[in-house]
Amino acid sequence: MKKKRKNRSGGQKRPQQAPQAKQEEALQAREPEKTAPTGAAPAAAPAEQPAPQRQPEATPAQPAQVKAESAHVQAPKTEKRTEQVPGGSVGTPLTLASAPHLTTRDTTRTLMLDVLIALMPALLFSGCYFFGPRAFLVTLVSAAGCVSFEALFRLVTRRKQTIGDLSAVVTGVLLAFTLPADVPYWAVLIGDFFAIVVVKQLFGGLGKNFLNPALAGRAFLFAFPAVMTAFPAVRSWHGLTIDAQSAATPMAALHAGSLPSASLLEMFTGVRSGALGEVSAALLLLGGLYLLARRVIRLRIPLSFLGTVAVLSWCFPQGGNSSLDWTLYSLMGGGLLLAAFFMATDFTTSPVTFWGQVVYGVGCGALTVFLRTFGSYPEGVGFAVLVMNLLSWPIDRAALALRRFRRQRKEART
Repeated sequence: MKKKRKNRSGGQKRPQQAPQAKQEEALQAREPEKTAPTGAAPAAAPAEQPAPQRQPEATPAQPAQVKAESAHVQAPKTEKRTEQVPGGSVGTPLTLASAPHLTTRDTTRTLMLDVLIALMPALLFSGCYFFGPRAFLVTLVSAAGCVSFEALFRLVTRRKQTIGDLSAVVTGVLLAFTLPADVPYWAVLIGDFFAIVVVKQLFGGLGKNFLNPALAGRAFLFAFPAVMTAFPAVRSWHGLTIDAQSAATPMAALHAGSLPSASLLEMFTGVRSGALGEVSAALLLLGGLYLLARRVIRLRIPLSFLGTVAVLSWCFPQGGNSSLDWTLYSLMGGGLLLAAFFMATDFTTSPVTFWGQVVYGVGCGALTVFLRTFGSYPEGVGFAVLVMNLLSWPIDRAALALRRFRRQRKEART
């Protein structure tokens, strides 16, 4: 008998072939015998003509193969939930859902309610001290008219009612704040109709108007100059009536190149002539601070708006007056504070980008000073905001293009 040779590698035995590999070889050897027809030539060696392999059935002794097959089946589901990055790698999983994608407690109704609360100090003092109960009646008629016109329009056009979001009430109150306290009620209703039906609803409703409805309604009422240019003096009311004699507003004096007769303290507290809700700088600042604290608005637009007016007024005082006095009277005169905090910050008609809001505020301030100085009407705040409303979309597009350009340059450097 021949002796078994020892393994030269230290006595270790040769690795045995796995049972699975043996089974595959057996299947490959038997396959030609099963598939060859009767009378055919004998099958060639497997090395010359390999037979198609059959996958063996999964047995309990093959757990790795079962896991691989299950992973292969589940792979397409994972690919559907992942984002393909331009570089070729797979990003983080995405969760798809219908809009809106931001979950917050704030709604349109809560935001509008905050705006109404911020306007209440100016309205209460106007009705209780400055212009009497008629200020309440003008504001009530304006708010009721806006709500009625919106409800009637939605009813006629068979659309869902939206008066519950309080946006029409805010439009009515803001429109009343820009009017004289003794304005006829028919003029108030005409302004309400133009603001709600023409400017807001005909363009699709809230969020689709391209102009501030309250300022647009006020601008339309300048078709009646006798109504819009006569302002009663403060504390000239007797019950529900106001003295018909009009008083000169601070903006009329500033437009002529001289300082108003009212002191800076009276300008700050509101003891001066003017529109119903714009006379008291202190109460408007209080309402603006409330909106900032509640995060209803941001400081970008008011700060850039007021800052531009302050810088231009300081650099170009009129009538030989001191820069400080001219700047302070310009900031507290007219409806500048009302527009800066409550109208220029309208969500729909103002830009949404950071630099877009800054440019928007600077444009409002520059146009205000220009129209006050060279315009035929003493006040130019409302027209300045309306013009910048029209430029809001191009400003946002330019800001986005600038951001994209800066990002591409940064990526190119890195």
